[in-house]
Amino acid sequence: MKKFALLATAALVLSACGTTDVYERRAEAERAQRTRDAERAVAQAPAWMTKLPESRDAVYANGTAVSGDMAMAEEKARLIALAKICVSAGGTVDQQSRVYQSDTESASTEQSETAIQSRCRAVDVSGSEVREIRRAPEGGRFRAYVLVALPIGVANTLATARDQRDARRATEYRANDAFKRID
Repeated sequence: MKKFALLATAALVLSACGTTDVYERRAEAERAQRTRDAERAVAQAPAWMTKLPESRDAVYANGTAVSGDMAMAEEKARLIALAKICVSAGGTVDQQSRVYQSDTESASTEQSETAIQSRCRAVDVSGSEVREIRRAPEGGRFRAYVLVALPIGVANTLATARDQRDARRATEYRANDAFKRID
């Protein structure tokens, strides 16, 4: 009798561990796939995703994004990196989030959406450049990792040239105005 009870208990435990419900197995397989995708994204991430390069002449930022379109994944990742540079230099980011969550005895569902708008009015990010892009497949989609650098000071040749051009225009305007007054 003890052996039968022990065998019945073992059978009950084993049957609880594995389900015969096809939908539950499908859902568990989907959760396992998402976990594998996340683990692969972390494993494939370049070192600069966790430790940014350091420089006295540039500010670095990184971004990552996923999309069904490779170019869109790269563009989203680049914009995320530029937003990070903007915020680190004192710019502002507006963010709105909406979250709906429903709990029942057996499950929780959540629907959320976030809209982010970066405004870099006070921060000049001209001269920023993509230093590196890495791409990886992820569950039938594309993941992009982007490293962006913003040269600062004289290292930012684009901003320096623009500043010189603006100064030259201002000088020409003031000179023309001064000559008009003399005439």
